[in-house]
Amino acid sequence: MTVTEIPTAIHRGDDELPWVDIGDGSLLKVLQIKEREGLWVIRNRFAPGYQVQTHKHTGPVYAFTTSGAWRYRESEFVNRAGSFLYEPAGSVHTLVVPPDNTEPTDVFFAIWGANLNLDADGNVESVYDAGFILQSYYLLCEAQGLPKPDVIVE
Repeated sequence: MTVTEIPTAIHRGDDELPWVDIGDGSLLKVLQIKEREGLWVIRNRFAPGYQVQTHKHTGPVYAFTTSGAWRYRESEFVNRAGSFLYEPAGSVHTLVVPPDNTEPTDVFFAIWGANLNLDADGNVESVYDAGFILQSYYLLCEAQGLPKPDVIVE
């Protein structure tokens, strides 16, 4: 590939990638997948009271919150609009959204590697990675009557 073949940017408007329901009124939008590198960039809108299974990641995670609030059950700090969060690989946490939130909690995540979902004893129950997330997003779009989205896939 030559310099002239490299695009200046790849753009997706907010309305070009659909939200899919992931349960309990919470939504997912997949923005970019780099499967060979293990990167998945997603956006979540969590409903008040939503909770993610306790998990850890094999790589680092970067999160930026644009509205609402969320925290880790294992930590004291609360992520609010404008908060940036870095998770080192291997940290164990349980994402919870306060039930008294008055608006959806909107968060962008850049996740490297796999998400290892843990049972109550700390054993791995399931594994989510970039490829799994992309295929799940496509299947959820299809099941919800949405066209196949043009996710940025490299």
